[in-house]
Amino acid sequence: MTGADATLDSETGATTADAATETYTASVVGATGFTGGELLRLLAGHPGFEVVQATSRSADNMTVGRSHPNLRGLDLRFSAPDDLESVDVLFSATPHGVSMDRIDAYFEAADTVVDLSADFRLPQAAAYDEWYDGHAAPAFLERAEYALPELNRENLPGADLIAGGGCNATATILGLKPLVDAGVLGSAAGDVVVDVKVGSSEGGAGGGAASSHPERSGVVRPYAPTGHRHEAEIEAYLGLAVSFTVHAVDMVRGASATCHVFPDEPLSKADLWSAFRGAYADEPFMRIVAGGGGVYRYPEPKSVAGTNYGEVGFELDPGNERVVVFSAIDNMTKGSAGQAVHAANIALGLPETAGLGFEGLHPVGSP
Repeated sequence: MTGADATLDSETGATTADAATETYTASVVGATGFTGGELLRLLAGHPGFEVVQATSRSADNMTVGRSHPNLRGLDLRFSAPDDLESVDVLFSATPHGVSMDRIDAYFEAADTVVDLSADFRLPQAAAYDEWYDGHAAPAFLERAEYALPELNRENLPGADLIAGGGCNATATILGLKPLVDAGVLGSAAGDVVVDVKVGSSEGGAGGGAASSHPERSGVVRPYAPTGHRHEAEIEAYLGLAVSFTVHAVDMVRGASATCHVFPDEPLSKADLWSAFRGAYADEPFMRIVAGGGGVYRYPEPKSVAGTNYGEVGFELDPGNERVVVFSAIDNMTKGSAGQAVHAANIALGLPETAGLGFEGLHPVGSP
């Protein structure tokens, strides 16, 4: 770690352009995948990180730009994951099961480990027995901190094992958290119905036949009508058992959650605004979009593509006392790599928004 004290902008949370900031060395394990590439993109433009290693078994010694053409200007080659360099922070973007098997080696190489898989995001080993295939390193679960700052910011400073949230769970949690915080759900918690639409990048770079363009194009395909693993995550961190369904749709980046909530007592628009503003008014990466003017009147993945922003909104159905909550994120950024960098910033004492200031583009094509 090198560097000097930075000057912090009180409004944006970012360091000033002419001020130095602490610099941490970082590696990305599993860097040829979509999430690994997103991590490299964010870290390459981050004033507090220097990427010194990106690993890949399949692309050993090839340039990073071969797998991620947007990063052709990055002077870095993939190396084999068996020989990890000593760094301050190791980001693991590997498939489920890899990090739990290699966690000891990760901590031999780094002081802080940020895992983007599902390996440490559930707090109890019993949940892995129920939803996955058990856990190879259950002793680390209590040590891990959930990465979503809007939910777990107070526990992130100084954390040395950070577990990234799942993108579908992240979208859902961000949408429902204001109502949970406001205590308006009551016994209706079991009656929350969640429908999530996700882009093809969620399937990863090796997504298989179902994610190939001819099969994916034009679809609205239910792929997890019941029993999706992210239900366990939502229940663990919101205390809600939800009815949860996911559809694969014809977009590349993005996750959009529509949550149907039936409160015990009638709610007004003022109640909803109070709940959502109370939860997110001071959050640097949250926007409330609830039926205003213009084309984009509710949260939309296209509006946050490539950014670490999350949009949330709501509509009240007075006829049957139903609240419809909407949320949208970029599954690759807010739902994965951006969330990881955001959490690492907090854990290391860096400016919270550092490296995450991209505001998105408009107009854009498929997100």
